[in-house]
Amino acid sequence: MEPELLCCEVDRPAVPRAYRDSNLLTDRVLHALLRAEDNYLPATSYFKCVQKEIAPYMRRIVSTWMLEVCEEQKCEEEVFPLAMNYLDRFLSVQPTKKNHLQLLGAACMFLASKMKETIPLTAEKLCIYTDNSVTPTQLLQMELLVLNKLKWDLASVTPLDFIDHFLSQLPIRKENRPILRKHAQTFVALCATDVKFIANPPSMVAAGSVVAAVEGLQMRMVGNTMTSQSLTEQLAQIIRSDPDCLRACQEQIESLLETSLRQAQQQQQQLHSVSMETKNITQEEDLSATPTDVRDVNI
Repeated sequence: MEPELLCCEVDRPAVPRAYRDSNLLTDRVLHALLRAEDNYLPATSYFKCVQKEIAPYMRRIVSTWMLEVCEEQKCEEEVFPLAMNYLDRFLSVQPTKKNHLQLLGAACMFLASKMKETIPLTAEKLCIYTDNSVTPTQLLQMELLVLNKLKWDLASVTPLDFIDHFLSQLPIRKENRPILRKHAQTFVALCATDVKFIANPPSMVAAGSVVAAVEGLQMRMVGNTMTSQSLTEQLAQIIRSDPDCLRACQEQIESLLETSLRQAQQQQQQLHSVSMETKNITQEEDLSATPTDVRDVNI
């Protein structure tokens, strides 16, 4: 009997999570989050004042890689925004070489996974995602450095902490909340990859994402008692912000979405054109390798 070849690469097992506790969606908790969020904002000018080698486009590249790793590993939605908060706060205080940026991103995901996952990502698996350009020892050393520079304060406030608070106060049908939450979470992750949103408080990013999700889904409020403008004004009042600032944030989010979709479409077109060129070349090689018809040979 011939031995069977089995693939040992399996997805991470789904881990049951506790239900969302409605007792945490109180004004007291919301006000505590609003008071604490400023303590976890990175310096908006760290590219000019702290970093000498790292540019904004490098942050975008590493953040896109981090998002892809989190998605492929099916991490909880809180892991990626939290990891980006660690990365920005670290870069705000510690000059970093550009060849260490991926190592820093892996260490931030490592820490965020420990904070939010029941079964965290392993150092070995994260090293594999760097094409083994990083060793587990280097990752653990960077983890300690990040902890030191962040003063072991890892309970950062992120936009996802506000999403359920906002949804609970809006006149939205209960069955529509999961899809609305999912779209808002997608916007939050998208904002985390763009350096333009570093200066925005998490509450504003969350509120802008909720409004953008409502408009994108063309979702009607219960009783049609709330328009897009009144929704913006209500959320602005909740986060104690100017409605125009929140509206500007929402427009930035929608513009970022359009740009991302356009880039994704261009990449698909490029992949399609490359695929067609490869196919044509293959067909030409097949034709050139076809034996000559014996009727065309003059003996």
